[in-house]
Amino acid sequence: MTSQPMTLAGGDAAALATDLSRCHTSLAAHGKSFHLASALLDERTRDDAAALYAFCRYVDDAVDLAPPAQSTSALQRVRREVEDLYAGQACTRPALREFQRVAFQRGVPAEYVVELLAGMQMDVVGMRYDTFEDLQQYCFRVAGTVGLMMCHVLGVKQDQALRPAAQLGMAMQLTNICRDVREDWDRGRLYLPLRLLEAQGADVASYQPGAEFPIQDRAAFALALQELLKEAQRLYHLGKAGLRFLDLRPALAIHAAADIYADIGRSLEHIDYDVLAGRRVVTRWRKLALLTRAVALEACSIPRRVLEAGATQIPVSVARYPDDILC
Repeated sequence: MTSQPMTLAGGDAAALATDLSRCHTSLAAHGKSFHLASALLDERTRDDAAALYAFCRYVDDAVDLAPPAQSTSALQRVRREVEDLYAGQACTRPALREFQRVAFQRGVPAEYVVELLAGMQMDVVGMRYDTFEDLQQYCFRVAGTVGLMMCHVLGVKQDQALRPAAQLGMAMQLTNICRDVREDWDRGRLYLPLRLLEAQGADVASYQPGAEFPIQDRAAFALALQELLKEAQRLYHLGKAGLRFLDLRPALAIHAAADIYADIGRSLEHIDYDVLAGRRVVTRWRKLALLTRAVALEACSIPRRVLEAGATQIPVSVARYPDDILC
C-alpha cells in the first residue's frame, strides 16, 4: 500500500455534503468531548477532524460490533476497503469517502492506518498484556496513530510535533482503558498489564474470558489504575508540550480536548479508582470550565505565536514506533 493515493474518485456536491453531515453526527453522538473542543477550529479543519473521527469510529465499530466468529473477516474487509481507499478507488461508505478526501488533501500517510488496523487485530485475537511496555504498543496503534493523523489535519509546522501528538493520543487511550475496565471485562477483554495486577496481589492466573469479574481483586485493580493514570498524566504533559507547533485555534482545541479527557482520571480518583462504581463522565459544565481555562492559557502564547508566525507545512516524516515515539 502506498502512502499517498494518486487519483481521487469524484462525487457530486450534494452527496459529499451528506457524507460530511453524517461524520459530524457521528462525532456529536459518540465523541462529545472532541465535538465540544472542535468548535474552536475553523470550518475546514473542523470538517476534516470530523471525517477522521468518523473513519476511526467506523473501523472500531466494524470490528467490535461484529459477532465474535466474524470479527476476523470483518477486519479483513476493512483492510481491503482501506487498500482501495488509498488506491483512489470509489468508496461505498460515507466515512470512507470523507476520509479518502482528507487523506488526499492533507497527505495522511497510509502507514498510520496500517498501524491502526494492527491495533484492531490485537483486539480480535483477544491479546492480554503482560507488561506496561506491551500495552504501550497497543495504545500507540489505536490512539497514537490518530494523534499523528491529526497533525496532518491540523497543519503542523514541524516534524517535531509528531512525537507529542502520538503521546497525547496514547495518554487518552490509557484514560479510556482505566475508565472502561468493567465494560471491557464484560466483553472478554482485559487491558491492564497482568504483572502490574500481580504486583498488587491479584490472582491473574484464574482470569478467564467470560468469567465473573473478580471482586476479590477490586483493590488490586484500583492500585493498578492509579499507576496507569500516573503514566497517562506524564504523557498528557509531554503531549501538550507539542501545542507550540500548532497555530492558535488548533492549539486551543487540542488543549481543551486533552484537559477534558484527562479530567476523567480526576473523577476516577474521587471514587478511589473503584472499577465497580460505574462509568465516569465529565459533566457539560465541567467541560465548559476546562475549555475556558484552556482558552485563557493558550491566549498567553499569542505574543510568541506572532513572533514565530509562518506558513504551515505537511510533515515530511512518518513517525514510527517505538524509536520516534517513546522517550
